Amino acid sequence: MGYREIVKVGDPILKKTSRKVEKFDEKLARLIDDMKETMYRNEGVGLAAVQVGVLRRVVVLDTGDGFMELVNPEIISAEGEQEEKEGCLSVPGEYGVTRRPAVVKVQAQDRTGKWHIYKGTELKARCFCHEIDHLDGILFTQKVIRKE
Repeated sequence: MGYREIVKVGDPILKKTSRKVEKFDEKLARLIDDMKETMYRNEGVGLAAVQVGVLRRVVVLDTGDGFMELVNPEIISAEGEQEEKEGCLSVPGEYGVTRRPAVVKVQAQDRTGKWHIYKGTELKARCFCHEIDHLDGILFTQKVIRKE
């Protein structure tokens, strides 16, 4: 595994839409492993590939109940509403309250291409939404309803 530098707000890549992963190979596995190390070293709970300068639809996260890798993730259902504070490794030192769904179901592939369905509530639901937004060029700062 290797550490990668995190792209910070102001870099135009963060506003770009990430491309679908087509090849499930060693290069993808290395990216996921590097993202995992980078997320943990920076004490984050989630990281999208675009945040390490790679425009691919890949997300890693760990909201306290174990590591997850999401390749080509899509939100397939969302219910309820929550307002909570968010931050971002690409926007250091800035926090704000966002309005997100309370329960989110995501369909995604793993590093081998196998499909899975995951359900998240509270922090995990927010993290799913936050990281998938990154893949579409959206920062949490665009969703803030009030500053913290």
